[in-house]
Amino acid sequence: MPATPLTGPRASSPALLLVLGSCFSLQFGAGFATQLFPFLGSWGTTMLRLGLASLVLLAFTRPAVRQWSRIQWRATLALGISLAGMNGFFYAAMERLPLGTAVSIEFLGPLTLAAVLSRRARELAWVGVALGGMVLLAIESLTTTTALDPLGVFFALIAAAFWALYIQTGAKVGILVPGTGGLAVALAVGTLAVAPFGLHGALGVVGNPHLLLIGLGTALLASVIPYTLELAAMRRIPRNVFGILLSLEPVAATLVGWMLLDQHAGPLRLAAVALVVAASVGTSLIKPVDNDQPARTSPSVTAAGTN
Repeated sequence: MPATPLTGPRASSPALLLVLGSCFSLQFGAGFATQLFPFLGSWGTTMLRLGLASLVLLAFTRPAVRQWSRIQWRATLALGISLAGMNGFFYAAMERLPLGTAVSIEFLGPLTLAAVLSRRARELAWVGVALGGMVLLAIESLTTTTALDPLGVFFALIAAAFWALYIQTGAKVGILVPGTGGLAVALAVGTLAVAPFGLHGALGVVGNPHLLLIGLGTALLASVIPYTLELAAMRRIPRNVFGILLSLEPVAATLVGWMLLDQHAGPLRLAAVALVVAASVGTSLIKPVDNDQPARTSPSVTAAGTN
């Protein structure tokens, strides 16, 4: 039976650490993924990553899917579709844009969701601070000598919509399906969803064990670890707070892009980083009101199945 969600700063502070760990793990995984693009393509890399991640989690969780109710299955299928779209279009954008820029554009999805779900002035104020950081990142991108690839921007915007959907569906699966069994099945669903676009590319690992090893590292760093951490965070905090905390994602992308991909950050980007860090820390200190809490699992759902 899932534990009762924590509330207030006790819940928000651990959630901040969970999201922080997720952000850096995810971006290091993205750095590894770029090594696969020349061989597998973006969609082939997506399929390999989701597929390997699902195998790892299914082996560890062994979800009792035969005991799941229809509502649990619907929520898990929706999460799988959102994972497929979010990751597939994000990697397609990464092929054409710098990592930090792609993540910054994609973050418009969670930021918009946070603004829609926020009810109080303080929450909206921190959304505004995070938005200010995103504006600075946009200004920096538009004023650099290298023009942004329009198709890359388009893919990043589609990924943004799926990212917002991921927060909605992930929060629901976190409520309805105890443990990480729902995430394991959702990753398998996501693998099947991208197969029509990525199967041909993913087959490039056949006979290339070094690519398979990179793919496994990408799956662990970019899927298994971060999504497990995010699922735990979504069980502790409301969706709007989670969306604002994800403003740490562009920060992590900027640092990883600098460390692994030689993508340097200018003064505007550093100022943007400061703003989104402030928004994330400020949001984590807000004490939620009762109707802001993550929904509790009903007894009927809990009895329907575990893991």
